[in-house]
Amino acid sequence: MHGMDSAVIDRRALDELIRVLRGDGRRVVGPTVRENAIVLAELESGAELPDGWGVTCAPGEYRLRPRPDGAVFAHSAGPMSWKQFVHPPHRVLWRASGGRFHAPEPEETRYAFLGVRGCDLAAIRTLDTVLGADPDGYTARLLRDLVVVAVDCTDPGGVCFCASMGTGPAAGSAGGGYDLALTELIDERGHRFLVEVATDTGLGLLARIPHTVAPAGDVAEARAAVDEARGRMGRAMPDVDLRALLRAARDEPVWDDVADRCLTCGNCTMVCPTCFCTSAEDVSELGGERAERHQRWASCFELDYSHLHGGSVRTSGASRYRQWMTHKLGTWFDQFGSSGCVGCGRCIDWCPVGIDITAEAARLTGALSGVTDSPDTPDVPASRERPESGP
Repeated sequence: MHGMDSAVIDRRALDELIRVLRGDGRRVVGPTVRENAIVLAELESGAELPDGWGVTCAPGEYRLRPRPDGAVFAHSAGPMSWKQFVHPPHRVLWRASGGRFHAPEPEETRYAFLGVRGCDLAAIRTLDTVLGADPDGYTARLLRDLVVVAVDCTDPGGVCFCASMGTGPAAGSAGGGYDLALTELIDERGHRFLVEVATDTGLGLLARIPHTVAPAGDVAEARAAVDEARGRMGRAMPDVDLRALLRAARDEPVWDDVADRCLTCGNCTMVCPTCFCTSAEDVSELGGERAERHQRWASCFELDYSHLHGGSVRTSGASRYRQWMTHKLGTWFDQFGSSGCVGCGRCIDWCPVGIDITAEAARLTGALSGVTDSPDTPDVPASRERPESGP
């Protein structure tokens, strides 16, 4: 805790927290039900939270289901991640008119993220590492004035594997990044949230909403609920050196088998909370007086993404899936110092043919059993890293 014992708030106080954040001029973004899914959107009040809704998840399957207990956060990751706010899918980079270039005015929106799980906290930190180096850039500015209310996950979904990636189910599993953290408790004593304060900002927010000091029983119950969730993950990544495994698996027939199923649609990269690739396009008026350069999300599954003079480098589905998985689980370490996968399971959930990255990693592990990194194998510096390629 940060300067006080654990606190408890009730359901009405959660609504009050949203009101306080909005009163501070912040755009509060959190989970809500829209179009048969739990999505992230701006909340005008706590009434928009997904009380009493859970989800059923499996490879290529996502279904809302009602819950009898009125839980607010008892659902796993939905189709949208916080990436859409930290790294928007479309931005105007510059405009030109009258022979002069103009940068767009910096967005001054002050955000508060409510209901961020451990896997997505890790994803936000990853995007900060990748995109936040420029202190005047969009991502750095947004994160510098961001309030985060995290939640411990007590009801993991069928495709979740954050425990095996070290990013959950507790919000603090991968090292902070929030102001307040909530653990939802529902029992004979009522519906309430154990609150952990992590920053002075969080302490100030808690002081402005009704709360009580948490009894020891609530603290123990919250810890037990999170520990129990850790043992109910729907998936697990193999406990092997994935960098060594993927380096050795370059020519394994597993890739061709995946390619026979993969549609190369790019859904996995669009829902992934850490995929950050973009493309740029120039848009101009017919008369040529005005022009703009737009940045849009792109995917390494697109045939033209690896296009160089003379043609595309990765023309087969096998090479494109291999590039994605090898970068996500392997060379990301060399570039950014961590895995590019946080174990949220979205790529499994929203793959139209149900390809499971944990299952494919397990198949490669079985095909290359005994492969480990040699102690004297040097890490490849990021500046010398070359992208995996192949026909």
